[in-house]
Amino acid sequence: MKGLAFSALSLLCSRTDEEAMCRVKTHDDHHEFARLLKRWEEPIRRLCTRMTGDAHRGEDLKQEAFLRLFERRKDYEPTGRFSTYLWRIALNLCYDELRRQERRREFVREPDSAETAGETPDCPADGPGPDGRAVQQEEGELVRQALCRLPDIYRTVIVLRHYEDMKLGKIAELLDIPEGTVNSRMAEALARLSRLLEPKLRAEPAEVRRAEAREPRPQARGQESAGPGAQAMILGRERFVL
Repeated sequence: MKGLAFSALSLLCSRTDEEAMCRVKTHDDHHEFARLLKRWEEPIRRLCTRMTGDAHRGEDLKQEAFLRLFERRKDYEPTGRFSTYLWRIALNLCYDELRRQERRREFVREPDSAETAGETPDCPADGPGPDGRAVQQEEGELVRQALCRLPDIYRTVIVLRHYEDMKLGKIAELLDIPEGTVNSRMAEALARLSRLLEPKLRAEPAEVRRAEAREPRPQARGQESAGPGAQAMILGRERFVL
């Protein structure tokens, strides 16, 4: 009897995300929904935080994404991966938030503030520190500030590829675009980040630039257009602290 109960429990725990969401859809299964929430809340929070540049807003959007998922559970169709369905909900919420941010900036922007027009107030910068950790945090902040200035279509591919480590094919599926388009957007995104970051990198001490030149970081496919200094900052995963 205990063996049968254990087998039933094992079968329950081995449900795929798609099967779990179908249970949520057809039976309002709160246990399965809680399991999905526990598994996916951290990746969705990271996505929303990195897309908006605001940790507090990222947490709010994560909660809103799962609320919307449950509210629209009857609309779920298991024709694809559950993760793709959830990522799309979260991304659409992020796009709505970015549009709201842009409208707020347009409302408060002064006519002569063209120099700061592309910056976002949601990405505060920390001052440089005396040790290596502080330098890494400062460089990560530079990347975040530059990322916040990219248009949505370029910010999205950078976040999904370099923060969430998604394969190009997965990104193409998620955004419903050809993989070649993902490649071209990635190249353009890195080129734009390079243009934003290189002026700041030119101000680095010569010994720092020489050290980075001695230890070049590997380039990913479609990223050759980024300058070497910016490339190191963009692709240096340990510097993506958020």
